[in-house]
Amino acid sequence: MNVLGLCAHPDDLDGCCGGTLAKYAKLGHKVFMCNIANGNLGHKIIMPDELSAIRKKEAAAAAAIIGAEHFCLDVGDAMVDAGNREVQLRVVEVIRKTQPDVIITHNPEDYMSDHKQASELAYNASFMATLPHLETESPSIDKVAPIFFMETLAGIGFMPTEYVDITDTLETKLRAIECHESQLKWLKEHDGIDFVEFHATCSRFRGLQCGAQYAEGFRRYQGWPRMDCRRLLP
Repeated sequence: MNVLGLCAHPDDLDGCCGGTLAKYAKLGHKVFMCNIANGNLGHKIIMPDELSAIRKKEAAAAAAIIGAEHFCLDVGDAMVDAGNREVQLRVVEVIRKTQPDVIITHNPEDYMSDHKQASELAYNASFMATLPHLETESPSIDKVAPIFFMETLAGIGFMPTEYVDITDTLETKLRAIECHESQLKWLKEHDGIDFVEFHATCSRFRGLQCGAQYAEGFRRYQGWPRMDCRRLLP
């Protein structure tokens, strides 16, 4: 299968579904990780242009650890807009290029606008990618991909309908998170959060819910024509 993780910021996928993406890669599936925003506003001292370049390198390094190919669509933080035609077409092109059998993205009711808009973009662009007369660099694809919504931060307001046991890929997930050094320092200084421990704890909590040591939770979008009788999560 081809698996596309489509998120707002450079570290979103690693924390919320990195263990699952690593498991897909370990099983031999083709994994792609795409962040729409470049993370340019996530620091108090480092200026936006410099920070954007840093975060692209961090995201690419994290994707390599997971076993994925990385894309950044280079939209500024707090500028992700599902109604922006240029951004829509950038997401459509990524979907056409990667031809996903499944897309993992943010929960529609996540805690901030970029996440919500990225979720809507994943939903809209995955349909738009099938329209032959909507032109991008790559040709249209035939199938509207099924969508799974990943964890919210700290799991607030999110009750999974499916789980993935990530006990065997937890360390890979945590090493990927550690690649985002600029954010780890920022979150420690700005919010007092150890982000590696934060996500390890959340994964342990989901594991307790489903009888695994560590797990990640997902909610499947239920709607035609995205239904598939196969088990699509690893």
